Amino acid sequence: MKWALLAMGVLILMVALAALVGAMLPARHRASRMARIRASPEAVYAVLAGPPDWRTGVRSFGVLADQDGKRRWWEEDDHGHKVAYELVEQAPPTRMVTRIADETLPFGGTWTYEISRAETGGSEVRITEDGVIHNLLFRFMARFLFGYTRTMEQVLGDLGVKFG
Repeated sequence: MKWALLAMGVLILMVALAALVGAMLPARHRASRMARIRASPEAVYAVLAGPPDWRTGVRSFGVLADQDGKRRWWEEDDHGHKVAYELVEQAPPTRMVTRIADETLPFGGTWTYEISRAETGGSEVRITEDGVIHNLLFRFMARFLFGYTRTMEQVLGDLGVKFG
């Protein structure tokens, strides 16, 4: 019994410490990743603007009703979490901005895709995340456990696989 109480106390202390560190971290962050893709900017843009069936982290997806003239959709990840997105800006084939459209989530923000023709052929694709994490524990975990760029790296890797 004594050991169980001690273990519980240590666990509570660890969670409180993670929340305290999370409170000291900024809620907003900016992160960016770039990759070279063996395809034209037009082809890359078409894939990014189309259904996300090429992404390994997306189990299912669907279309939502447009809101304020913005295209909206949802994606379900491998853990069964659904997130709604909207297309904020598009300038084919060089730029697209998407935003998490669900204000109830403990996180949010935009992804800006910039696509340019690479000097050596193909395209350079840069994803920049302007994110916000409201939940203190999520903020701690994003900074120290998963990192801000893991999903961007996965998407760029999936894009590379899509185009060989």
